[in-house]
Amino acid sequence: LPGLHILAIAFALEVSVGKTNTVMALNNSNVLLPCTFTTCIGFQDLVFTWYFNSTELIYLGKIKNKASEPTLISRNPRVEFVGSTTKKDNNISIVLNSVEFSDAGKYTCHVRNPKEKNAQHNATIFLTVVHKMVETDNTVTLIIVGVVGGLIGLLILFMLIKRVVLFIIKKTQDGKKECLVSSSGNDNTENGLAGSKAEQKAPPKA
Repeated sequence: LPGLHILAIAFALEVSVGKTNTVMALNNSNVLLPCTFTTCIGFQDLVFTWYFNSTELIYLGKIKNKASEPTLISRNPRVEFVGSTTKKDNNISIVLNSVEFSDAGKYTCHVRNPKEKNAQHNATIFLTVVHKMVETDNTVTLIIVGVVGGLIGLLILFMLIKRVVLFIIKKTQDGKKECLVSSSGNDNTENGLAGSKAEQKAPPKA
């Protein structure tokens, strides 16, 4: 039924490695590999594993319930558990110590919850190991931003100048119209008066 399907999705197990699934680490440093899980109906005897390149098991843990922290079953000597499952976020993150170039690759966080009929879910992180961290050169970006900002400024200035010029032209044209109307009215009045006087004059007597 559709209702039951929606309910099943709402209670589904979810695993997340955060907003980004890529991590960069400096050679011979320690790197955090984050992972959390959520489940609306809780968990019982939950099992979580970390795999390197899908096949190599580097950490295996089991969590009895929400009130207990994970029990270690197996792990790589360089891997350390740093999460906590008694807190809200159900954190099952690990730290890989003394990273080497050969450690670069895919790390999968896998969770199985028997309380959800052995529902399983996983999320993946891709680790890159570098010799040294390279600072990002933002010069080109700053130049582009400066040029775009300058063009926008010039456009705004052009629009302002255009509005001022149009305003001045309009005022000038309005002034000329007033002058023409006034001048035309005066001429017609003078012509009319003159014509009236001429018409009022009696014809000369013979």
